Amino acid sequence: MLKLNERYPVEITGYTSDGEGVARIDGEVIFIPGVIAGEKCVIRIVNIGKTAAHGVLETLTEPSPHRVEPDCPYFGRCGGCDFRHMDYDEELRLKRRRVRDALERIGGCSVPELEITGAAVQNGYRNKVQFPVAQQKGRAVAGFYRARTHEVIPADGCRLQPDCAERLKKAVTDWMRENRVPAYDEKTHTGCVRHIYLRLGFVSRQALCCVVLNAKKTPQPAALVEAILREVPQTAGIVVSYNEKRGNTILGDRFETLYGSDTIEDTLCGLRFRLSARSFYQVNHDQAERLYDAAVRLAGLTEKDSVLDLYCGAGTITLCLARHAGKAYGVEIIDAAIRDARENAARNGLENTEFFCADAGEAALEFARRGVKLDVIVVDPPRKGVSRDVIAAMLEMAPKRIVYVSCDPATLARDVKLLREGGYALTHAEAFDLFPRCAHIETVVLLSKGEIDSKKVRVEFSLENMDMSGFQKGATYPQIKEYVQEHSGLKVSSLYISQVKRKCGLDVGQNYNLSKKENVKQPQCPPEKEEAIMEALRYYGMIK
Repeated sequence: MLKLNERYPVEITGYTSDGEGVARIDGEVIFIPGVIAGEKCVIRIVNIGKTAAHGVLETLTEPSPHRVEPDCPYFGRCGGCDFRHMDYDEELRLKRRRVRDALERIGGCSVPELEITGAAVQNGYRNKVQFPVAQQKGRAVAGFYRARTHEVIPADGCRLQPDCAERLKKAVTDWMRENRVPAYDEKTHTGCVRHIYLRLGFVSRQALCCVVLNAKKTPQPAALVEAILREVPQTAGIVVSYNEKRGNTILGDRFETLYGSDTIEDTLCGLRFRLSARSFYQVNHDQAERLYDAAVRLAGLTEKDSVLDLYCGAGTITLCLARHAGKAYGVEIIDAAIRDARENAARNGLENTEFFCADAGEAALEFARRGVKLDVIVVDPPRKGVSRDVIAAMLEMAPKRIVYVSCDPATLARDVKLLREGGYALTHAEAFDLFPRCAHIETVVLLSKGEIDSKKVRVEFSLENMDMSGFQKGATYPQIKEYVQEHSGLKVSSLYISQVKRKCGLDVGQNYNLSKKENVKQPQCPPEKEEAIMEALRYYGMIK
């Protein structure tokens, strides 16, 4: 049995999804950062959990031939990089294996020939940087969080960022020191400067500097502008984001432009884009072009085809698709991003586009309800993947092809499995390294319609495998529960929802929530919860 702070000799047999090494002692699993598969070493146990223990490297007894000397003095303390102790070939092998294993073990797909496109440049590639700010020994510092903590490591000269980012960081911290502007303390919710948030145009060379403040107004704004322009004269815009809320959300809801514009421009895949602080834009320009080129190629569009891009952000993928399609739709929940997307379409002369500010699941359901014919659907969801509502709506629309761009192999594989069960076949997959020296990996896959009766499979899949009994005109059961809790503070069960729907004459699916036993008394929905559910049904247009 493992003991805390004890030392053990181990051999590293593989990696976790975060790139940590895996070892085993008498069947117990240990995760160790900073090691490479095949190495033999002595580790010290620092934490023992229910399913795995965590250790740290003490001594290397047999180092890997892929081990290199880290080229950053902060590696191991700063949480920004994961792989500066190994050569890039081993990093790519690790990432390729991670994607392949997820698709095979979770998705049930065989992908032995999975290709991965590595980055020609592994340093200075990031076009978006967010530096947390802290007060240390009475001095303002900015850097990156230590892994799994909110302790700021003042990592000067970060290898992932271009020099411009370092100079902007220096300008803001110099302004803080010279004007006695304190850093934010999240424990006491006091202080002023929370983050330095930067956007950098890879082609345009423009810079947008956004300073996030726990304040109602900016202290010494003229001095801040002067400090930034003195250090980086090409700065196109200086913006303040006011965030007085507790929590981990970086940007606030209120913005003020102190200098220039609140957006910058950049060029990607031959298209010009306007980017605000809130816009989603891939952080690695060159690799993003390769990823998007692959997505467009796999979509196989013709000038007669219609394509829907869910989670479209500022419209980067949508506009790339629109150049090859008859009609391109984009959906994004952030209003500012949709405004940018429409502006980006106009500035590129792409009139065959239409953008909607909506939740991806609700929009997909609406497209399905209206019977909109789509030849291709493209999804580029956040790390949590695609919701079951969206998957059900995609199956209802039955496009010829689905192109899935993913930043998380596990959720990609989960969703691929559901789409395969819904009648699609995984016909192509490839990975792209947009984050050299970090554990993240992007993947793009193509799913094509199988040679089966898609309508029959779709009905069986949505009702049996996915429990989509609430999938009809209106909202799903989880959506109704979420609405009720948000607006009334009440928690309601699926049973209560089905009872209210029956009262309203709405279909709840055959025998939904009915007991198989005879004469069983079920709890009845209380009046206050019934009214809250009725309000949700009215909101979703299911009753008047």
